[in-house]
Amino acid sequence: MAMTTANTPAAASLLRGAALFHGLADRTRLSIVAQLVNGERRVVDLTGALGLAQGTVSGHLACLRDCGLVVGRPEGRQMFYSLAHPELMDLLAAAEQLLALTGDAVELCPNYGCRTDAGTESAPSQKKGSAK
Repeated sequence: MAMTTANTPAAASLLRGAALFHGLADRTRLSIVAQLVNGERRVVDLTGALGLAQGTVSGHLACLRDCGLVVGRPEGRQMFYSLAHPELMDLLAAAEQLLALTGDAVELCPNYGCRTDAGTESAPSQKKGSAK
């Protein structure tokens, strides 16, 4: 079996893919993306719709913008944000289909699942000896 080294195109593609999914690996960022499906939104629109602080929304928008997933269009003193690539919705639709196929397996995953014994959400637990 061939090893994928850091200098190969396949390795570079894996790194880019990991960065993409890391950028989407936050519920707030996914919520922002879901809001932007319906068209342009300002930070104030997103804070109202999501019930989050302006700084929180702005920080997550900056991450999405840095990943090339969201663009901003200035108009006067306001910035209107939108999806940079509508193909992102195809990716998320495919993820929804995959989630439907896995049933509760992803949600109950001991590394990244979001259920506790009480059925409430929690942060992923860290394994012994692993570093942040």
